[in-house]
Amino acid sequence: GSNTAPSMAVVAKNRRATLERVEKFISDVYFTDVNLRGRLYPHKAPVTSLHHHCTPDRITYEDAISREFKPTQVGHSFGNTWSTHWFKVELDIPEDWEGSEVRFIWDSGSEAMVWQDGDPKQGLTGGSACTRTDFILTKKLDKTQPHHMTLYMEMAANGLFGAGQGTMISAPDPNRTFQLARAELAVFDRGVYDLLMDFEVIYDMAKHLPEENQRSYQALYTANQMVNVCNVGDKSTYKRAREIARKFLSQRNGDSQHVIHAMGHCHIDSAWLWPYAETIRKCGRSWASAVRLMEDYPEFTFTCSQAQQLAWVKQHYPSLYQKIQARVTEGRFIPVGGTWVEMDGNIPSGESFVRQFLFGQKFFKKEFGAYCKEFWLPDTFGYSAQLPQIMAGAGIHRFLTQKLSWNLVNKFPHNTFQWEGLDGTRCLAHFPPADNYGTEGKVEDLLKTAKNNKEKGRVNNSVLLYGYGDGGGGPTEDMLERLKRLTDVDGLPRVVMSSPDKFFGKVEKEESSNLCSWVGELYLELHQGTFTTQAQIKKGNRQCEFLFHNIELLATLAWAVTRGNDSNSYEYPSASLSHLWKLFLLNQFHDVLPGSCIKAVVDDALQYYQEIQTSGNKLLQEATKKLLCAKSSSSVAGVMNTLSWDREELVEIPAGLASDMVIDSSVAQQVLDDGTVLAYASCPSMGYAALAAPEAEVWPVSVSVDEHQGSVVLENGYISASIDYMGRVTSLVLLDTDREAITPGCLGNQFVLFDDVPLYWDAWDVMDYHLETRKPLIDVSQQVHIAESGPLRAAVQLQINISEKSYIQQTITLDTGSTELRFHTQVEWHENRKFLKVEFPLHVRTTEATYETAFGHLRRPTHQNTSWDSARYEVCGHKWVDLSEYNFGVALLNNCKYGHSAQGNVIRLSLLKSPKAPDSEADMGHLSFTYAIMPHMGTFQDAGVIQAAYTLNQPLLPAQLSADTESRSQSFFTVSNPAVILETVKKAEDVDNAIILRLYESCGGHVTTAVSSTLPITRVDRCNLLEEVDSSSAALWEGGSVQLAFTPFQIITLLAYL
Repeated sequence: GSNTAPSMAVVAKNRRATLERVEKFISDVYFTDVNLRGRLYPHKAPVTSLHHHCTPDRITYEDAISREFKPTQVGHSFGNTWSTHWFKVELDIPEDWEGSEVRFIWDSGSEAMVWQDGDPKQGLTGGSACTRTDFILTKKLDKTQPHHMTLYMEMAANGLFGAGQGTMISAPDPNRTFQLARAELAVFDRGVYDLLMDFEVIYDMAKHLPEENQRSYQALYTANQMVNVCNVGDKSTYKRAREIARKFLSQRNGDSQHVIHAMGHCHIDSAWLWPYAETIRKCGRSWASAVRLMEDYPEFTFTCSQAQQLAWVKQHYPSLYQKIQARVTEGRFIPVGGTWVEMDGNIPSGESFVRQFLFGQKFFKKEFGAYCKEFWLPDTFGYSAQLPQIMAGAGIHRFLTQKLSWNLVNKFPHNTFQWEGLDGTRCLAHFPPADNYGTEGKVEDLLKTAKNNKEKGRVNNSVLLYGYGDGGGGPTEDMLERLKRLTDVDGLPRVVMSSPDKFFGKVEKEESSNLCSWVGELYLELHQGTFTTQAQIKKGNRQCEFLFHNIELLATLAWAVTRGNDSNSYEYPSASLSHLWKLFLLNQFHDVLPGSCIKAVVDDALQYYQEIQTSGNKLLQEATKKLLCAKSSSSVAGVMNTLSWDREELVEIPAGLASDMVIDSSVAQQVLDDGTVLAYASCPSMGYAALAAPEAEVWPVSVSVDEHQGSVVLENGYISASIDYMGRVTSLVLLDTDREAITPGCLGNQFVLFDDVPLYWDAWDVMDYHLETRKPLIDVSQQVHIAESGPLRAAVQLQINISEKSYIQQTITLDTGSTELRFHTQVEWHENRKFLKVEFPLHVRTTEATYETAFGHLRRPTHQNTSWDSARYEVCGHKWVDLSEYNFGVALLNNCKYGHSAQGNVIRLSLLKSPKAPDSEADMGHLSFTYAIMPHMGTFQDAGVIQAAYTLNQPLLPAQLSADTESRSQSFFTVSNPAVILETVKKAEDVDNAIILRLYESCGGHVTTAVSSTLPITRVDRCNLLEEVDSSSAALWEGGSVQLAFTPFQIITLLAYL
């Protein structure tokens, strides 16, 4: 052996040096003059000509190409933020490029769409992150193909994530410009590209497989050997290098390996750091790119949620939409989610959630021929406990998200599990273990998926979502090439190009008996400030929820009572309502309703609420007029009750309306300072009644000053409230039993200010440490003084300074016959990162507080025993929260707030937040809201807390009744059991002669009830939330009513035929 040539190879490799050698060989930054990456585009050529047109508006292609274009050149910058720049690009491909793949490269540092022959072809993203800058002109240029081409580039002056000033989530910089860095032709060397992708995945295996794993070293030595044999200047050596790669990548896994179901995904926020109008174009750009990739990658599947976005693309990009429909038929472009948008998961009411699914599923069925089978909500900030039942009612039993991986404190224990809702309904839930809905399909993502899977040994399948997201973008050629190489490589999980149906189907069939369950809400331990930020949006949401309820009820009644009356019939306003509902549902998107969006989006959202209220109130008046057919000449004053129980309370008649009404002097009444008339009214459920003398004597409200205590006492025979000079409640007694609601020696209605400086997510977060900065507000600028002294309402007023610029004005009222003390509050708010709350220390001993949620309520701890307990320091409640002990409790009601915090016996209602990003003016200005405190004996259920909270949000409506009606009062629907609430009465979507009644059990028990109606109903059917008849459960309509049995928190929907 002594005469053989000496070996030059170093046998034992240094890991770090070798890794870095390979990295530099494929780097796009270092040594590109001698490495492989530098050979990717061997030839380049400038564009023939470049012309530009600037417009502040987002205009159509047809409009754009008719405008005047002026010459411009590469290197110029274009702005300002949110403007649009159209470029006409003339290209001439050099003849000596024949036989090559030719690409057009465009990098404007911003988003852009390529238009060719009037068709939106592909989206492009410039800049440094999530880039896509190539547009393939031809895979192989030949003589027959045109060498001269014209493209139009629609450039948006914003990045994938808007244009934040300084940081991503800062308010947008209005003066941003974007430089056109590149616009050129290039030859793309696919031989180089294929080898680069081989290198990349093998290098990634060497780097990310653990060092103690021999496969990591096999990858390292393989990549090193590939560098050795590859001479970048000699293409004949590439084949040998690829052969070495193929040999390594074709070493297969054993049978036990984890299976990853890879699905293309492109999370597009319907609005966030950009306005709704830009989202329409993001959808166009992202989906054009996805559809184009499908031409080259037959195995590529793409999931797509949000009916609203598809509706936008149908309207604005009809040719793209046709391509999408064709790919849906093939099963490769996969509609998912079943909802109108990916909405917030905490704040919407039960009925709002129902409509998200109703409008979503109807759209998917009509456009694509099928309902979605899975609820898809990867990025929402927590999930209501009623969602499983609502999903099931919309035909969905599978759920995908990943957001709980963002928990700040506790790691959620599962990735695949049964999620059990408030009523016991279960669904199959999956959280993709890569903890990301926008991976890049890299080795690292596969390893993370297998490593993080918390069901090891029980579930051997997971989902991997790949594609740039949030601002859109979607999957790229690189991601698909990586996954193609990694389908079955020893040392990595197996990868199959899959679909949600294949994944969930496999788990259901093979692994469902191995699943753990999680009961109740999925609470996100982060972003709890979103229950409070942008108070105007929260208020718009709550007010519109009640407005829709009223319009639908009264329009249904007007339609039903005038049916068959040719001259006087009323047409149910289906089209108008549908339009308004869609605007409303859009505003429930998970960065709009939570308040985590830029000012431009807030402005749009408030304008939509304004449109809903303006148009909605018009619809309400038309329906009311038709229902009551009152002629003002001979009308009597009355009230309408749109809730499903009888009510006896005060009605407020505005001064203008009161002057037109004839109110009998026997009616108990009181005129307020501003001319509003208060009248004592009694009204049956879901009906109307004339104002009349009360049946029993009305106990007057008194207000007296206790000189000794320096306080004012409001009293009405039911409760007595002592209020000190700065509006704090020192005592609140239920007179019947002499029970005190406020902890002795403590103060209720105490305004407190907290410092609210989060770690990063400004509008989103309120951190636990804010509680350590409590500062009671005690600077009184107007001491308590009496504003109304009865007999129907007593009121005191006060004003408290928050700072030099901010103050609170409050009117505290007590009405006759009422057990609640109400706080009508106006705030002039100009703070910076301060959080305003109001607190009530209650004379109650309990370890749990009860909060209303969608179609029900749930209990949460008031202690901090475990990290799971203490992480819930700020939670979401709807219209009420209650603290009760045996036989006594106190509820706090509100008319537009959602953030709550209960510690021990102290309950705080979150009022206002003042973040500066992404909207630097969030919540600044004048804001108003009302809350109330209600002590009660017994349980909150029996005491009527649930009804009282509805009533606070939905006062009786003053109405002009016809004087000649034989009946001075009329009830259209009654529900015999107060535990059951008739939430919704509307016309059926698809059945002409039918109406929908939706009821739910609100107390949390097994109950039966009769539901009766005076409408000429002939029969009823049980149906699901999509209004499809459920033949398995019968409902019998007899003698004007139907008997129903409910399980706790069950939702029942009836289709009633007239």
